[in-house]
Amino acid sequence: MSSSQDFILIKAKEDGVNVIGLTRGSDTRFHHLEKLDKGEIMIAQFTEHTSAIKVRGKAVIQTSHGEMDTEV
Repeated sequence: MSSSQDFILIKAKEDGVNVIGLTRGSDTRFHHLEKLDKGEIMIAQFTEHTSAIKVRGKAVIQTSHGEMDTEV
């Protein structure tokens, strides 16, 4: 894996924000779950195993493409 891959920053705006990693392949499945409390930050990136990241709850998400808030 290249170290030049983009990172995604997720900052929880409330307790109990779920960050879910989804797999690659013919069947998309959950493969990882993190629960963040208010103010906690997680830094993530896409890998050979992770093709999507789902965020459930109030959070700010920052990428190289910009910043967005979840609308919960």
